Order: sequence, then structure tokens, then C-alpha cells
Amino acid sequence: MSELIDTDYVPSDSEPFMNERQKAYFREKLINWKNDILREARETLETLQQESENHPDLADRASSETDRAIELRARDRQRKLIAKIDAALVRIDEGTYGYCEETGEPISLRRLDARPIATLSIEAQERHERREKVYRDD
Repeated sequence: MSELIDTDYVPSDSEPFMNERQKAYFREKLINWKNDILREARETLETLQQESENHPDLADRASSETDRAIELRARDRQRKLIAKIDAALVRIDEGTYGYCEETGEPISLRRLDARPIATLSIEAQERHERREKVYRDD
């Protein structure tokens, strides 16, 4: 895959589903997303290290600790997101990327473009959420 990805390329329904060009498009999208998350995490770590000085004022210290806790929770969510991105990259390599885990049907390109880590078609996702809601309401 030494060829450069056409930056104007957008996957379309008029071409074979998950052809090499589409796989390369989604692989690049996933890798760029992961790199952005990792860059933000490094920046956060640097900021937290710089802000680790003691605040003499209790209110300032409490505010700083709250900010730090929020930032660390966000980073934890992003760590989980990276695991999902990595799993999507494995699915590309295995040839299962873009197919619903529940039905085996292709996931729409629009959905994959909006949420490249999607593992369920919109219909399967809606069924899953309805089931979740039923159990949550009990």
C-alpha cells in the first residue's frame, strides 16, 4: 500500500463495498484519529505536570483538583476509544471491517464515515439500544 491516498476521495455506494481503496481510506481515517488522541493526551500530561505546583489558596487547589479529575476522566474515555480504533484496524486487516457484527450485513458508508469504529448497522444499533432501555427501566 505504498500508493498515496487521494485526499479528495470519498467512499461511495457506486463502487464495490470495502474494496482496497475504501479500506485504505478508513485505515487512514482511523490512524489519524488515533494520532490526534495520542497528541492530545501528551499535551494534557505536559499541562498536568506543569500545573502540579501547590496552590496556597484552598479554593484554587480545589478548582485545580476538579479540573485534573475531569481531564483524567476524559483521557480514560479516550484510552477506551483507542482500544476501539485498534480493534477496527484489526478488522480491516481481517477483512471483517464494515460488516455488522450482529447481522453480517454491510454497515452504511455514511455511518462508517461518521463513526469509523462502528460495529453494528444502524438498525442493529437501534435494536441494541431499545433492549438496553428495556432492561434499564426495570
